[in-house]
Amino acid sequence: MRKRAGIGLLLGAMLAAACSGSFSAQDYPTRPVRLVAASAPGGTSDILARLLAQALTQELGQSFVVENRSGASGIIGTEFVAKSRPDGYTLLLIQPSLTINPSMFATLPYDATRDFAPVTIVVDVPQVLSAHPLLPVRSLKELVALAKAKPGALTIGSPGVGTHPHLTSELLQQQAGIRLQQVVYKGIGPAFIALRSGEVTLALSALSSALPHVQAGKIRPLAVTTSRRVSVLPEVPTVAESALPGFESSQWFGVLAPAGTPLPIIERLHQAITRVCRSAEVKEKLAAMGMEPVNSTPQRFAEVIKEEIGRWAQVIKAAGIAPR
Repeated sequence: MRKRAGIGLLLGAMLAAACSGSFSAQDYPTRPVRLVAASAPGGTSDILARLLAQALTQELGQSFVVENRSGASGIIGTEFVAKSRPDGYTLLLIQPSLTINPSMFATLPYDATRDFAPVTIVVDVPQVLSAHPLLPVRSLKELVALAKAKPGALTIGSPGVGTHPHLTSELLQQQAGIRLQQVVYKGIGPAFIALRSGEVTLALSALSSALPHVQAGKIRPLAVTTSRRVSVLPEVPTVAESALPGFESSQWFGVLAPAGTPLPIIERLHQAITRVCRSAEVKEKLAAMGMEPVNSTPQRFAEVIKEEIGRWAQVIKAAGIAPR
């Protein structure tokens, strides 16, 4: 009888714990949530994180606080979240560095697929290939022809080896059968200064970075890297329709939680992010930055992570880039 009573008490405790967990997930969040941006203040990731945090604070009634943990190509902030408690109170806003770093570094302090619970891809940021106005080309097709006629003569500014803009330009070169001379700068800002001055002839970057220079008439956009044209530059064709059918590469930003975070919390976060990104106010702010809401399911985000790890591994190998 005592043994049966003990089992009954144990089962009762387990049931109470399960009910308590369900209740906490349903009421989540009950205290402030930390949203880690694996970048320095002021960049695209930081700006998006603060916009998202403000909107989620209003949507869910608890403070979402942005914490910048930059350095080592996003590894520092990513590792911090991977090793945080899986309770939904520490989240990560991440970009494609998550899927690039496994091929750029010999070892990482986390596993990009096993150590995280994907919540959603929040936005896509189209990239644009731009040229100095005096370069005698007005389309990607003309650029490819010129690059083939003058191998290695054209230069392209890059914010760093292994960055998403750099690898997208490598992918473009590999598919077009051309070779551009890469010139590395300390960020995309200096690369655009070099492009405007004529120090380099080309640059490939997030649309949000290029847009002010395009609107000022200081650089010429040749093509966007997404599968369809973007609303803020409707006259600029895609890479696919210009010269390379099937080409697509966008700089997404997504939210991850540590692996083991309860599924009800993941789903609540996904629904909340989807609602705020579909609101007129947030959509307008995103559009002004050249961003397009995506709000993928957690399952689709997990698939994208696996697909892109394989894709960038092939690009990096073909470009002859050795892991650090």
